[in-house]
Amino acid sequence: MSPSPRAETTVGAGPAVEAWEALLRSQVALWRLLEADDVWEPITPREYDVLHTLGRCPDGRARIRDLHREVLLSQPSLSRLVERMAEAGLVAREPDPADGRGTVVVLTETGDRLRRRVGARHAESIRRTVGVALDEREQQALRLLCDKLRAGPRT
Repeated sequence: MSPSPRAETTVGAGPAVEAWEALLRSQVALWRLLEADDVWEPITPREYDVLHTLGRCPDGRARIRDLHREVLLSQPSLSRLVERMAEAGLVAREPDPADGRGTVVVLTETGDRLRRRVGARHAESIRRTVGVALDEREQQALRLLCDKLRAGPRT
């Protein structure tokens, strides 16, 4: 039986394409496992992503456009999510002092407490998933490779 036309588009595409596909497919598979885990209540994984990202920012503050670079949501979807989170008291929205048209999103005390509580459960879920699949040396190598990819192409 000959391979399907779809299979031919990636077969022999080279190590960079094969590495990308392996990374993407493993990310999708792992995310589905982690997302299905019972650790998120009372927020969603997307809300946690915003809280976690803000928790890594200086003073728990980020311009909406900078936040957008870090989360997997379109800008309009992120703006709507941030609005709902502000209504729930998890974040506050302030005008950007450097650009009056922009918005700064600020992690509130309530949001930070929730981030820490959900984050501890999420970290345990990650340890049960990734920690079982990879030994410590492999985890360190994966971190190094992902950081290198995230930094962008070498020029």
